[in-house]
Amino acid sequence: MTGALVAVIALAAMPATAQQTSDDVKWIAACVSDNKDEGQAAPVVLAYCTCMNNKMPSTETRSITQWEKSNPRTMEACSREAGWTGK
Repeated sequence: MTGALVAVIALAAMPATAQQTSDDVKWIAACVSDNKDEGQAAPVVLAYCTCMNNKMPSTETRSITQWEKSNPRTMEACSREAGWTGK
């Protein structure tokens, strides 16, 4: 199993918190899948995607992957927070 797949499975198995809705889980899982081939450990990708999701407005309709392109400062901050190397 690839690290990204393990992260998606772990994310799906986690119960949604009061702040994290099933919609959040769906968006985070999509982000993890979008970033599976970026050469990062699964926990790093999951932390990055969760951070990005948490920074996005709840009214946002774009995916995390689409939103990050127009919010480079947030992308950089979440990359640092997650321990992403080379991004």
